[in-house]
Amino acid sequence: MEKTLKPMSGYLTLVICLVLFVAAVYFFISGVDQSVTFVVLAMLCFLLSCFFLKGLMIIQPNHSRVLNFFGKYVGTVKDNGLFFINPLYSSQKMSLRSENLQGQTLKVNDKMGNPIEIAVVMVWKVGDTYKAAFDVERYSDFVRMQSEAAVRHLAMSFPYDNLEDDHAPITLREGGDKINSILEQELTDRLSKAGIVIQEARISHLAYASEIAGAMLQRQQATAIVAARTKIVEGAVGMVDLALKKLSEENIVELDDERKAAMVSNLMVVLCGEKAATPILNAGTLYN
Repeated sequence: MEKTLKPMSGYLTLVICLVLFVAAVYFFISGVDQSVTFVVLAMLCFLLSCFFLKGLMIIQPNHSRVLNFFGKYVGTVKDNGLFFINPLYSSQKMSLRSENLQGQTLKVNDKMGNPIEIAVVMVWKVGDTYKAAFDVERYSDFVRMQSEAAVRHLAMSFPYDNLEDDHAPITLREGGDKINSILEQELTDRLSKAGIVIQEARISHLAYASEIAGAMLQRQQATAIVAARTKIVEGAVGMVDLALKKLSEENIVELDDERKAAMVSNLMVVLCGEKAATPILNAGTLYN
């Protein structure tokens, strides 16, 4: 598990390193003509200065350092600034900033077996530095591969639309926020083992594959035409029924079944026709 460390400030150590370096220069210059002891002291001060300098580290905002001591995890430093740690520690830089991942467009089959093209964009960041550093190999590659697997699984779990599955509760095209929520949960489950936090995930591209796009477009157009015609007929039937009831209730004209049938036929032609009806004057009667 991740452990957060609070190391000591590195400003005092920096001053000590500068003093040791100046002392090393002074002893070296003094010892060239006088004594070997000064040369030894100069080398000692210089080595100590280098040793302490190795323990200094600068951490930028939204960055961290994962520390190890001869293969043993010591902790993670997440504070910003100049710090001093054990010079024998090894450190690994790790960014804590949010990153965008624009997935490539994948060609997969939806739940009904239709080939579709789908791509997602996601925002993620490192939440657990221990898991990101030690539980997976190159966590950025792990994020890329697992996000692709999650998108494929999502596409295969739902139909593209409800043309073939009228009872589908959720479709990829009309799912909206619910589909995005399912995608975020899928990504969270897959990437939590690497300490990755998913902040947002959205479908950025969704379409039928090129080989069936034309056929599916014609099918959608036909479905839309049928739906529109159904609405028109339902409205026309209601208007005809209302007209007959009004004529009967207000005793405007008495119609037998044959005249009613003719009137219904004429009204349906007028109301359901694509073009304006052409009136025809009948100088006789319905029976002549």
